[in-house]
Amino acid sequence: MTLLEKTSPSPDTLTEDRSMAIRESLRNAIIDRRLAPGTKLSEAEVGALFDVSRTVARAALQMLTFEGLVKTERNRGAFVSNPTPDEARQIFASRRLIEPGIVTGAAERITAEDIARFREQLVEEERYMNERGPAARRAEIKASGDFHLMLASVAGNTILQRFMDELVARSSLVIALYGRSGVSSCGHSEHFAILDLIERGDAKRAADLMLHHIDHIEADLDLQPKQGVALKDALAIT
Repeated sequence: MTLLEKTSPSPDTLTEDRSMAIRESLRNAIIDRRLAPGTKLSEAEVGALFDVSRTVARAALQMLTFEGLVKTERNRGAFVSNPTPDEARQIFASRRLIEPGIVTGAAERITAEDIARFREQLVEEERYMNERGPAARRAEIKASGDFHLMLASVAGNTILQRFMDELVARSSLVIALYGRSGVSSCGHSEHFAILDLIERGDAKRAADLMLHHIDHIEADLDLQPKQGVALKDALAIT
């Protein structure tokens, strides 16, 4: 076997990498509210937009289906998931079970460097809050979710971190469907307060505030669906 044969990626690896890249692009479009719940995701259209085979496109959609962001219906194809109000409540109930423990774990492990990173994140989040327009609104929602994902990362439990990755993504999808666009989806001032309590080592109060914070997020939901755009436009592919 030559050195080139040893170091060159296999065709299967290249196919998987392309599927992952497509999955990431579609996932971001869903989380950022550029693809509305119920949008059809045709294998043929996805393949054509990314210049890949339908097999590669299908693998990307299957990954999103596993995460709960896409729903596949027999004889109809794949669609961006359209969570019901009951499913939305279950998502936030799951977060109430998990996130207080994450806060406790983060309080035990957080460093001064971590605190500095969180402060930078909150400054960025605040900047998006002060901007106007759909793009700023999407960026604010993403930055809000990133705060929770950063806490999960600092807590150091990789299993819970994967759960949170899915829950935050699905929460963003729920916000895309039911969120009030004029109100922050995730109380920014509460992020500051939670971080302050964690920094002081007051894990109990920080966990209690996180529960209140999740209640706040859920309270900012209504039942009015949002209108999306076509797949090509959402992905900004010309």
